[in-house]
Amino acid sequence: MKVLEDLAFRGQLYQVTDQDDLNQTLAAGPTVLYAGFDPTADSLTIGNLVTILLLRRFQLAGHRPIALVGGGTGLIGDPSGKAQERSLNTADIVEEWSTGIRTQIEPFLDFDGPSGARMMNNYDWLGGLGAIELMRDVGKHFPVPFMLAKDSVNSRLDSGISYTEFSYMILQ
Repeated sequence: MKVLEDLAFRGQLYQVTDQDDLNQTLAAGPTVLYAGFDPTADSLTIGNLVTILLLRRFQLAGHRPIALVGGGTGLIGDPSGKAQERSLNTADIVEEWSTGIRTQIEPFLDFDGPSGARMMNNYDWLGGLGAIELMRDVGKHFPVPFMLAKDSVNSRLDSGISYTEFSYMILQ
């Protein structure tokens, strides 16, 4: 059974933009996929296990998973599903939680061989990004109407959303 068929059989597919193209890409040979984990607490939750096992399923099918720890985005906080702004955590706390996430994910994925998993932290490239560089080189690719239409932003317009949380999607 192909990996997408297996996921559909298990009820783990909700929306696929172009399933035929995705099937062709996966059939053409090993590809890379990632899942992100923001360090917003000192431990992952049981809900994260579904995503980690999904990465493992793709790895067993010959693809290379990347577990992306959001050390940079974790300093901002994802506004999705939140009625109020998250408390901002210190860089030391986020770094500690990022390390904990790595430790929790490592037993589930194989980091050796041709489809060996990779662990990455987005702080590695976001941490040195300056404000001017962010606005000039990144922000120009995000139309404000597109950003306002996102559920994570739109649902918070009346109750208040800070620029910090509003700009979170730019860092993703």
